[in-house]
Amino acid sequence: MEKKIAMSLPEEKQHYTYADYYGWDDGERWELIEGVSYLMSPAPFQKHQEVLGKLYLQFADFLKGKPCKVFIAPFDVRLNPETGDDTVVRPDLLIICDRSKLDGKCCVGAPDMTIEILSPSSERHDRFVKFHAYQNAGVREYWIVDPNTRTIQVCILENGKYVVTMYGDNDAVPVHVLDGCVIDTQAVFEE
Repeated sequence: MEKKIAMSLPEEKQHYTYADYYGWDDGERWELIEGVSYLMSPAPFQKHQEVLGKLYLQFADFLKGKPCKVFIAPFDVRLNPETGDDTVVRPDLLIICDRSKLDGKCCVGAPDMTIEILSPSSERHDRFVKFHAYQNAGVREYWIVDPNTRTIQVCILENGKYVVTMYGDNDAVPVHVLDGCVIDTQAVFEE
């Protein structure tokens, strides 16, 4: 049975929930933030994917044999399932240490860490909209990775607000939610 869905643009401010989102099958990639639908940009550029792959490998190597798991996009995260269930995001990379948050198809609740890799089409969304969504949901650590400037903005949640530290392409970045994990930015950004 074919199911047609009429989608509203975010400007219309129609309120959606995870139940709506999960039923969409229009071939597009969407996110919901506070009930507003956002059409995700087409497939990322090569540089984005190279940086994502290098980050994933470092995290996956560190987490071998440990209880936390690393996931790579696309993987749905329902940030507020208890209070409206109207925010569903797809971080480029995420870390989940509480496996009870995994229901077989997505993460239910705030992951311990999210990483977004900037693209020209997603920069404003990642720096502002997702920054506030992750902060409000209680994501303990959020990284914004910029392949063009070769920097990583690390946001650590303290008393409900992010404290931000910037790292460059020759730094060793400690991962606050993973004791002993340090990411080598030179390896992440090497050509």
